[in-house]
Formats: sequence, C-alpha cells, structure tokens
Amino acid sequence: MTSVSLINLSYWECGRRRIRFLYLANNNSFKVAKQGTNEDQMIPLFLGADLFSDTDIRSENQPRHHAKFAKRGLATKLFFSSDFRFQGLRLPCSSNNLWFYSVHGVFRVAFELYSKQDQLSIVESFQDLWKSRIDDDKLNLNYHLAARVDVQDQVAQTVLTNTITCASSQCCQEGAKILSDFHMDESGNSSSTDHDYCSPTEPSNTSQYASLAHKLNSIGEKVKFTTNIEEEQLKTTMKILDYAECCITGVLDEVRLTDLAMTLFQTHSQGYSIYSSTLLKTVAGWLGQQFSAANSTISRRVEGFKAQHIEHITDLPPPEELASELFPEAMRNLLAHWMGLSEEADDWKRHSEYPILLLILEFANHNLITGVAHVLYSSLISK
Repeated sequence: MTSVSLINLSYWECGRRRIRFLYLANNNSFKVAKQGTNEDQMIPLFLGADLFSDTDIRSENQPRHHAKFAKRGLATKLFFSSDFRFQGLRLPCSSNNLWFYSVHGVFRVAFELYSKQDQLSIVESFQDLWKSRIDDDKLNLNYHLAARVDVQDQVAQTVLTNTITCASSQCCQEGAKILSDFHMDESGNSSSTDHDYCSPTEPSNTSQYASLAHKLNSIGEKVKFTTNIEEEQLKTTMKILDYAECCITGVLDEVRLTDLAMTLFQTHSQGYSIYSSTLLKTVAGWLGQQFSAANSTISRRVEGFKAQHIEHITDLPPPEELASELFPEAMRNLLAHWMGLSEEADDWKRHSEYPILLLILEFANHNLITGVAHVLYSSLISK
C-alpha cells in the first residue's frame, strides 16, 4: 500500500492561456506556489503540455519537439517520485514524468508556434519574470525529483491510499479515473482530462509500448539488486540508456551515437581483442559497402578533374590537396589514421607518405589520376 500525494499545480495567467507551473528547488526537489510568489532562489518551470495546447503540434508529436528544446537547455523532463500524482494530468503509472520549460523556453515556443496576439500576451505576462531570470543557466536534460518542499501551502493537498501496482494498462486507466473523479472544478466537471497521457489519440502499437515498458522495468529491477557494477560498465550502460531515451523521444542524435559507439569499442573485458570484435567487423563491412557505393560519384569527379587539367597532367597539385578534392573525407580519414598520418603527425611524415595514401585511394576506387598510379597499374596488370 502506498500513500499517493495529489498535487494541484498553480496556473500562470497569460491572456487566454493558463499555463501550469512549479518551482525547481534543487536537483531533486520542487515546490508548488501561486503566481507572484517571490522564490528568487528557485527556478520557475512551465508545463510543456499547456504551452503546446492549441498549436499545430499534435499531442503524439509533442515529445519530439520537447526533446528538441531540451537539447538547447530550454526544456527538461522532470521525473517525479511514484508517490506524486497531478490533478488534471493523466499519467501512466509506469511513467511518472512531465516536460517543463524555463521562462526562456516559454518565449521561444511562443515566437515559433503562437499567433501574434498570443505572442503579445506572453510578452506582457512574462517580461518581468524573464528580466529577473536572464542569467539562469541552461536546464539539464532531466531531473529526478523525489521530494517536495513546503507542502503546507498546497491548496488541495490530499493523501490517497491505493495499491500502485500497475501491471496492465487497465490498472493505469482505473488509477487515473480515481484521481479524475476525486477533484471536480466549480462547474462540476472533471478538469483532469485536459492532458491525458494514458490514452493515445491514435491507438496503435500498444503491445510494442507495453513490451518496451516491461523491458525497461526489468532493467530497473536488475539494477536494484546489482551492487558490483564496475565504473567502466556503469559508464557504458548510462550511455546506452541515454541514447535509448533519444530513440524513444524520436531524436536521433548522431553525436551521441558516435560517442556510444566509441565507448563500446573501448569497453574491454578479460580476454577481449578489438581485432576479433563483432562490432568492429560489422562496422568495417558497412563502411566498405558505403565506400563501394561512392565509386560512381568519385568517377565523375575524376573525369571532371582530368578534363580541367588535361594540359597540366604532369603538374598536378600536391597529393594531400588532390586527395581532398577527389575522395570523400571518411576514406581519407580512415587511411590517414591507419597509416599514422593524422593531423598530429609530423609534417615531414605526412609529406613523404601521403603520396602512398593517394595511390591506395586511386587503386581502391579504380580511378587512376597520377602518373605513378598508371605506371604501377600497367605493371601489375602485365604480370
């Protein structure tokens, strides 16, 4: 049996919009207060669902947009303790988190998505707060909030006793109904259906979502009973989960994926050899296919280059310039590091060995440019 605290977020009045908000007290706690409360040491955060209401962004696409703003430090995902439930917000029991925006994020959303009249309302309502928070740092991507401060000021503080074991979507819906029926607004209508995260607008892939939630929950249970995770394993696991979150929110971050791949390459276990790595062999095979597919493009470049330099074929640019002009950067980068000719290499080494790198590129791509390549290729063919 778990005590569930029902939180009634305050509204920030802004023209025809009413945007719910709270204060981030520190990295693991929050406070609910009314508009106009002086909380200089706390960061006001505004509910993303309210900001995106009445815009052209459909509810199922909103998480992707929230994640985009989060990458710029203007939004964050708040993960709340399972003890908290929010009046007017139906959340799946297995996912007690919400997107919130800083006041700077509020302005950015307004000027990207709102009508001119709504933009004016935002400026008039938030300008004093914006001035007072001008020096705030960017938000973290997420915060895990386990505590709430100053609960005695809560307008509708209620503790419900209920079993919070949501093994099925039916349980989530029943739990949401309990909360929605508990508090009625002055007109007698439930106000908890304005943002319903439990029931997607287009019921599809439900079983897939349940499978994903089950897998993540399984990982969480294993972590609870694991006490001997090595630092290297922990670092790798966190990067994997971090990128998994990007995939879930629809943000495929190539930089994070690159970082993750490099971490996997560098995570060694006893008896491990990078040269027998399945991951390395797979990447090498994929890279070879991509390079092979680029051959036709390279051939067109080479033909154009030869036509342009037909009268100066014996007086070509230096090998490094020639390779840069005709061959993709990834090809040059692979061979340069393989041969020890990275940018950190001594100038004399690059100058003396880069002609060999150019020759390899010519042979590998079946496009002969330099006189040396033509002579060697003819010699090899005749043998």
